[in-house]
Amino acid sequence: MGASAEQLGVMKLSDALRKAQSLGLDLVEVAPTANPPVCKIVDFGKFRYDISKQEKEKKSSGTKLKEIKFRVNIDDHDYLTKIRHGEQFLDKGNKVRVQLQFRGREMAHQEFGMELMHKVRDDLAGMSQVEMEPKIAGRNVTMTLSPLPAARRKRRFSKVEDDVDEAEMENSAVES
Repeated sequence: MGASAEQLGVMKLSDALRKAQSLGLDLVEVAPTANPPVCKIVDFGKFRYDISKQEKEKKSSGTKLKEIKFRVNIDDHDYLTKIRHGEQFLDKGNKVRVQLQFRGREMAHQEFGMELMHKVRDDLAGMSQVEMEPKIAGRNVTMTLSPLPAARRKRRFSKVEDDVDEAEMENSAVES
């Protein structure tokens, strides 16, 4: 294949090398197992750069692990904010580690912590599946959620601002 992506056909190695040198480029073997082997006439430095860029994109598309921390006595608004963040992370295809921390006398009532973890699991059920059930380890309870396939995800918690804006628009329309 030539520098401008046109196919040059089957040719001898010496002819291909001569053609590449006349263009000031390199002859790069792309498919060595093919019969006959497939080569490209390209700038080798640029070719290597493009390959490394493609590999980097493949690596970055992998899932990351995001973490959300809770406390037993979390306020409703704070809870909803953290659940919304969890939904966003799962929507982007990231795994989410949910961690609940006990402090002081909260250790005496670990059942409240487990209830909260089950509530989180149930609230994020439309977006995720449980990869690791809630486990108590010292003063923490940890659970890992992995995202559902994109077609099966259903968000339950939208931004409060969006709901308020719609309600204000309806009220202003009624008053007019």
